[in-house]
This record gives sequence, C-alpha cells and structure tokens, in this order.
Amino acid sequence: MAARLSVATRLHVSTRDLPESDRTPFWREVFARQMCHLEFEPLSDGPLDVAASLLALPGLSVGWCRSDTAARWIRTESLLQDGDDAFALIIPLAGTVMRSQRGQEVEAKPGEAVGILHNEPGGIEFQELNDIAIMVPRSALASLLPDIEEASSRVVSNDALRLLQLYLSAWRESFNIADPAVLQLAVTHVHDLLALALGPTRDAEEIANGRGLRAARLKAVKADIQSNLTARDLSVAAVARRQRISPRYIHMLFESEGVTFSEYVLTARLASARQTLSDPRQAHLSISAIAYASGFGDLSYFNRAFRRCYGATPSEVRRDPLV
Repeated sequence: MAARLSVATRLHVSTRDLPESDRTPFWREVFARQMCHLEFEPLSDGPLDVAASLLALPGLSVGWCRSDTAARWIRTESLLQDGDDAFALIIPLAGTVMRSQRGQEVEAKPGEAVGILHNEPGGIEFQELNDIAIMVPRSALASLLPDIEEASSRVVSNDALRLLQLYLSAWRESFNIADPAVLQLAVTHVHDLLALALGPTRDAEEIANGRGLRAARLKAVKADIQSNLTARDLSVAAVARRQRISPRYIHMLFESEGVTFSEYVLTARLASARQTLSDPRQAHLSISAIAYASGFGDLSYFNRAFRRCYGATPSEVRRDPLV
C-alpha cells in the first residue's frame, strides 16, 4: 500500500533469518497477509528462499523482492476490504512475471513492466523473481493518465521506464533524503516518470518532461560519466550517443546546476584520484598511475587541477588524507 507519511521508512525481511520450518508460515501469515495484504502461495517444494525490502515515502512505496522459489502473489476479494486503491507497476529485473487481472494474463520480462490495480482481484506468478514494485495511490495518477485501467492492462517498454528504473536503483541500498521538501520532489519525479512510461495526458507530459524526466536524464548522464571516467574519449558527444540525446541537451542539464559538463567531469576525476590516494591499500601505485587511472592524460595538468581543487598536492594528501 502506498504510504501516507511525512518521512521515509525502510523495512527489510528475509527468510534466511528464520529456521526452515518457520519460513513459509511467517512469509504467508505475517509478511504477505498482515503487512502486504496479499496471499502468498509457493509453487514448489523445499525451503522458502525469499527476501524483500520496502521503502515507504509520502505518496509512494517502492519494493524490491528476490525469490528463488516459484510462487504466486494474489490480491483476493476478501483482502480488498482494506481500501487500498494503489496502482502498482511490476518491473522484473530477472525472470518473467505473469500478471493476471480482469480475466487477462500479461507476461513481462526484463526490460519490460506491467501494472496491476490493488482495488480489484488479481495477482502475479513467477518461477523465480528479482523485481521492483512501484506502488502509487490512484489519486496521484488520476490527473496524469488518461485511462489508468487501460495503462494497467498492457506491457510497458520504453525509455521512460529505463530512466525510472535507473532513478530508483540507488534507493535499493540506501536512501538518505531527510529534507521534507526534497523528499516530496523525489516522489514527484517518480510520479512523472511513471506517467511518462505509461502514457500521460498531453498536459502531464509537458510538465513531466521539464521536471521528472529532466532529473532522471541528469542522473543517467552522471552515472554514465562515473562509469566511463577512465575513458580517453569521455566527451559530451560520446555520452550523448550512449544516452540517445543531443549534446546541447546535456549542456542544458548541467547549466541548470550551475556547472558545465567539463567541470563536472574534472571534479569527478579529481574525486576518484583523491579517493585512491587516501586508500592505504593503493599505496603501491604511483601518483602518475593514479592520475592516468582516473582519466587524466597530462600529469602536470592533473597536479595543478588537484592542488587548485583541494588546496594540497597529491603527495600531501597521500601522506595525510585529512589535509
């Protein structure tokens, strides 16, 4: 159920923390029925091996589930009495998910997603699972989508879905947004990306393109830069090709943060070099090797940029990381 909270809360549960004889009863009675208001039915014998994390935010819940056990999750008629009207988008990261609702079965595989309505009977079935479930109150999507029932009945696969998945990827391990205003903005970005993935109204598309999509694009560009810091051809043109957007758009994204593409790349490379210099396990590496490994092709330029950024030379930082 999508949370109505003013702060973020996190829950992690794993059957591996329980004796084998207690795993299925706990998962079915406590986690599925009491906490998730779902029926859980294993479809194979043997010890249950499932782990789930839930991040509850104001107007949004995000769940990650890994299961090595074939199973079925069902929202039955009797469970509908809880009044949960959330829309859930299921994104398989591995394995396939069969979604059943309104007499229709739809299969989603990695790279795709499928929706399900919590205020109607339905369920998902899988042989193995590693997925993200995004749950949003129906009211949050009412003005963004022309037809939420139609959106929940088809497989989704587009660039907005990829960006949505990337936007949420860092939240799986940690979530450190405490400022209520920033927290609400993050939730709004997810709503925007969800609407863009599902097919928004014209007005909602225009707003989302300038808000949630822009934030997700910038996050994707920054992740691309971090993954290619050592590449000699780390240019705005190369990143633009990989992200399938124009170089000008990338420049505009960084301009909104008051920094240029080149400045961001330089800062990221210097930070990478400083981290290596401060790591005693890398003491065997020469400063020149660290500079080159961080993406610098000119040692003199690296030394000048490093000192200008940190007020100390690479050698001084290596001797005392707290400088």
